[in-house]
Amino acid sequence: MKQLDVCQSWAMGDVLLEDYHDHEWCKINHDDQFQFEMLCLEGASVGLSWSIILHKREAYKKAFHDFNIEKCAKMSDEELEALLTNKDLIRNRNKIFGVRKNALAVLRIQEEYGSFDKYLWSFIDGEQIVGHWHHLEEIPTQSEISQALSKDLKKRGIVYVGPIITYSFMQSIGMVNDHLVDCHCF
Repeated sequence: MKQLDVCQSWAMGDVLLEDYHDHEWCKINHDDQFQFEMLCLEGASVGLSWSIILHKREAYKKAFHDFNIEKCAKMSDEELEALLTNKDLIRNRNKIFGVRKNALAVLRIQEEYGSFDKYLWSFIDGEQIVGHWHHLEEIPTQSEISQALSKDLKKRGIVYVGPIITYSFMQSIGMVNDHLVDCHCF
């Protein structure tokens, strides 16, 4: 198997996952709304595969106002309850209501730091962490930084952000680049 195929092997021939690998995963993104989207989607993936969530992404965007932070923060209990009947979402009450909870916390972070982005990137002094990995087995599932970020996110009221999910979140917004060195996306 060529190294390129190894880096993409988790996509397992799924066009949507391959596109995510090539165009989003580990790509630096400083947009608060995109970061909030990835935070919520990663949280939805707890206990599930990323493939399931990625295939439900458009439904999540529609249900949660394209992850507009202010609109998600203002969602009513009734609106969130109605989403529990949406078969295109993961119908877990805590995860559904967690989007609003996270939006409210992100708004507080934005107020304190000026942006969610500034807050997040302060954990790595504004510089992407590049793994320089040669084999998939080398890629960690968490780090000291994801542990620290997870702890701080939880303290601020954000849910579904254990250190492993937080590490995946860091990859999803490009704080970490874990493409293998021989990958065309490195």
